[in-house]
This record gives sequence, C-alpha cells and structure tokens, in this order.
Amino acid sequence: MLKKQNKKLKFIDFCAGIGAGRLGLQKLGLSCVGFSEIDKYAEWTYRKFFGQEEKNYGNLMKINPNDLPNFELMIAGFPCQSFSVIGQRKGMEDHRGQIIYGLIKIMKAKKTSYFILENVKGLENHEGGKTLKIIKEELNEAGYKVYSRVLNSLDYGVPQMRERIYFVGIRNDLVKKNKEFCWPKSVSIPKIKNYLIDDEEIEFNEKKAAYETFLKYLNNKYNKGLFDIKKMLEEDYLVLDTRQSDLRLYRNKVPTLRTGRHGILYVRNKKFRRLSGFESLLLQGFPKKLSEKTKGKIADVCLLSQAGNAMTVNTIEAIGKKLLNYINA
Repeated sequence: MLKKQNKKLKFIDFCAGIGAGRLGLQKLGLSCVGFSEIDKYAEWTYRKFFGQEEKNYGNLMKINPNDLPNFELMIAGFPCQSFSVIGQRKGMEDHRGQIIYGLIKIMKAKKTSYFILENVKGLENHEGGKTLKIIKEELNEAGYKVYSRVLNSLDYGVPQMRERIYFVGIRNDLVKKNKEFCWPKSVSIPKIKNYLIDDEEIEFNEKKAAYETFLKYLNNKYNKGLFDIKKMLEEDYLVLDTRQSDLRLYRNKVPTLRTGRHGILYVRNKKFRRLSGFESLLLQGFPKKLSEKTKGKIADVCLLSQAGNAMTVNTIEAIGKKLLNYINA
C-alpha cells in the first residue's frame, strides 16, 4: 500500500545540478515531472543520467508557475555560494541569496504539499543566525511547518564527511496532530575501498609535473618534517587532502567534496592516485552503473566540480523515507 501511494507522489527537481536529489527520491518510488537548472554542463550530465527527453524549466526566477505541471513535493539544493564559509558571505544581500524567494513563490502558487531543501552548514550561523531565522520565517509565512537540521553524509551510507543543513516543510493543512517529522538515524560507514576503484585514473607519481609541486608542498613551513612519503605509501586507502597550506590525512573517509577542490589524493597498491570524477560520484551516492555513463564523456575536472556541488543521494533518500513515513502514517 505504501509503495502504491509513493508512486502517486510527484516532484520537481529545482536547482537540480546533476540530479542527486532526484535520484534519492526516485529510489523511494517517487515520480519526477521536470527539473530546473541553468548550468548547461550540469544539464548535460543530468540528461546523461536521466534521458534527453527530460523537461528543463530553466531559470526558476523566471518561471511562470502556471507553466509547471502539478506536483506535491519540491526538492532543491538552492545556491550556497552566498552563505558558505568559503564564499564572501553576502547572504541575503547577494542576488543568489534571493533564490529562496523564487522557490517560495512557486510553492505558494502551486500549493506545494511538501519540500526538502538543502544548503551549506555555514547558513546556520551566517550573520549570527539572522539569515537562517529569516528563511524559516519566510517559509512559515508561506504556510509551512518547517524542520531543519545539520546532517553529515558520513552517517548515511557513504564515506564522505559532508555536513549540510536540510529543511523539511509540510504545508500547514497537512500537518498531523500529535505527529512530528523525525530525522533519519545514522547508519554504519561503508568501507572506502569500495569507492576508490577507478582503474582508469592515472597514477600520481614523479612522471607528473604536479608531483614536484606536491613534494615542495610537503616541505613548506607548515608540513616540513611531519610526513614520510614511504610510510604513507605503506597504508592502502590512506586519503590525503592537500589544502592550501597544511596536509590532512583521513582513514576510511574523505573530506567534503566541493566545487573547486581537486587536491584529494589516496594510496592504493603502494602508489598515490588522484581522486577521479567517477569516484567522486560514487562518494556522493551515485550508483556505479549510472556513474559509468560519464566515463570518457565528461572532463574529469568538470565532473569533480559537479559532484562537489551535488547533494548526497543517500542522505536525500534517508530524509525522503522519513517524510513518506510521516505522510503515510
């Protein structure tokens, strides 16, 4: 009965990126009736995953809600640049920070029943929490009971440290008495060796010009004398994060994948390897078979950025499952 009800639940994938949110909901039996994405390269990858016939409604700030099909659930990883700790933190003054108002306009016009929104953890304390307070107040005034929480993808079935804030909204007339939405519980962390499996990615060694830069990096004032290359190469699946200054090491997990970060290395068979775009998709919860569709079709540097800008499939699936439990209770 639950599965039958789920299939009737339709959603639109806003700020879609490469479709991680969509994939998480489709795994629960929900039906996508369109998407909205302005990045042509992300759209190319999206269509590689889901098909050329998919309808892209384009810039959500220019969408006439009357042109959209009916749907019950909105999902959106709305732009994080204006809220991120690595951005300029202009927040609501930045036009990108106004995307939330475009989403609210659509919610109100279409009388959307539910929503799942995602943003960076930095939104939680931006402007001393003022930005988050404004967003929640606006969503409340639009007619929704809102739940928000920071979750780590590491707790939901992928070996990636990725903290993001999630919002779940339930339209006021659909709120159940004496029933609260419950966030998903954490699960065990899978073994990283099942994710770092790309045999096509070129090894990172002295034959590469960048390797000399890496050696100099290990000898800078922050790292000098702290790391032994021979010792590191003895530990398979040791992950190295070459940050701007200091080197950080991780075991059975990788640091947050994000747009612009391409400095993650790891050890396999006593050799350094670069994290590939294919592997970054796996670390975001994209299935192997689907991820393989990008091989030889999308430049690795582009795929790394797209994966870094995506939601984590597993986390959205876990949240979606809890929302469905609430709906069907």
